[in-house]
Amino acid sequence: MIRFDHVSVTYDGATAPVLRDVDLRLDEGELCLVVGHTGTGKSTLLGAINGLVPHFTGGTLSGRVTVAGRDTAKHPPRELADLVGVVGQDPVAGFVTDTVEEELAYGMEQLALDPKVMRTRVEEALDLLGLAELRHRGLHQLSGGQQQRVAIAAALTAHPRVLVLDEPTSALDPTGAEDVLAAITRLVHDLGITVVLAEHRLERVIPYADRLLHLPGDGTVTCGDPAAQLAASTVAPPVVELARHAGWTPVPLSVRDARRHASALRDRLPADPPPPRTSHATTENELAARGVIVRHGPVVAVRGVDLALCRGEVTALMGRNGSGKSSLLWALQGAGRRDGGSVAVRDGSGRTDPKQVSAARSRTLVGLVPQAATDLLYLETVGAELDQADRDGATPGTARTLLDTIAPGIDRAAHPRDLSAGQQLALVLAVQLAVTPGVLLLDEPTRGLDYRAKRALATTVDELAARGHAVVVATHDVEFAALATDRVVVMADGEIVADGPATAVLTASPSFAPQVAKILAPAPYLTVGQVRAALGEEGV
Repeated sequence: MIRFDHVSVTYDGATAPVLRDVDLRLDEGELCLVVGHTGTGKSTLLGAINGLVPHFTGGTLSGRVTVAGRDTAKHPPRELADLVGVVGQDPVAGFVTDTVEEELAYGMEQLALDPKVMRTRVEEALDLLGLAELRHRGLHQLSGGQQQRVAIAAALTAHPRVLVLDEPTSALDPTGAEDVLAAITRLVHDLGITVVLAEHRLERVIPYADRLLHLPGDGTVTCGDPAAQLAASTVAPPVVELARHAGWTPVPLSVRDARRHASALRDRLPADPPPPRTSHATTENELAARGVIVRHGPVVAVRGVDLALCRGEVTALMGRNGSGKSSLLWALQGAGRRDGGSVAVRDGSGRTDPKQVSAARSRTLVGLVPQAATDLLYLETVGAELDQADRDGATPGTARTLLDTIAPGIDRAAHPRDLSAGQQLALVLAVQLAVTPGVLLLDEPTRGLDYRAKRALATTVDELAARGHAVVVATHDVEFAALATDRVVVMADGEIVADGPATAVLTASPSFAPQVAKILAPAPYLTVGQVRAALGEEGV
């Protein structure tokens, strides 16, 4: 179905090709998972499948890419639209209409399908992705996860033979991600669609993959059985890391398979595990919110929420898509709507409402990194963004140091819009963290970050907490929550429904439990690091 014949891609001005002599054969009805560290060329590989590379991105492509016999060099993306459906890293960038239903119909209109066929396919897609209740909603009124589901549904309505997905579950809550992946798997098994999917949260996707394409970072691509590839890969989900440490062979790819090996390991682990992280939390209040209400038209997004944030504490804000997490963060920061309640942030010896001061002043009290991190990038080069961050009040060089910690090796001369989604997020994090406000709010900061970058982010967050900052991370990434947070707050329908220590909240629900907790249950372990620490030098 998809053939890469000695394909190399080199962008203008680059010293080395992003892809080098790639030779692949992907068959019909396969789910192929593309993995690699941030910036290794995964998006370039996906873009070459429907001709976006090089027709849209520029650069030089040598070799030959064919999809169902069509040469992408001779057929631009518009001539492959009936064959290849694409969902990019930023779903909003691909929207061209105003409402959910219109967006689902738009692609079929361009293919001149019969209106009756279009209506049937719209209903099928709405049901498949759980969007029926949102059909008349404006696209920009949706949460990030809802927008992601709409983008996938819009790609499916054309009934493509190949579906290319770039991080399709990055903004989805755990249950929503399982539903989307189940729907994609049905398309593969029942309709023979070939799916090529890049994803950093391998723990969600790897059990469904037929083949794994690994990009080690030198331009090459290796392809093979997922278990064999992951056994030695530098990118691996927690289940594989645990298997490596425990010496399990073959390497299990699912929680179910891992539990078959786990009984002996559970017997050797202490009943009381070491803490997943060293907490820096104090009882000193940094921010106090009382009765916060946020309305978006007729929708009440936040319903009278009370929340206290303490110095040195890292809090995960979790909940299904549309539960009100982002609305609450914007209300706390002061730049978003707040239709009721109060927010008081410690400001020297007193308290200040960030909504009552200037934007520049508010940023020094409460910093916020939004879901669409690129909204904060407006200069021509990475270096200009970093220099501006330093001029806004940071010690010179602070932003560059933070960026190199999270995502090393980004060129100062690069344009921010030319970076991968993970690199863009790392840049925005560095810009916001440089000012080090007393309270830092991060909205889905791990989107686009690989495991190595997430560990670096966790280290950065821990250092901020150690310096006394209160940090809130709104996330669907339960593995990051287990690794980096002291406390978990769960929202549903605009209200807080759970609030407690990370270990207690994450193990109380199967939806929020990380892989290690599921594998070793009922032992209360959350991370592979805890297992290593518990076994010490003894190992397994």
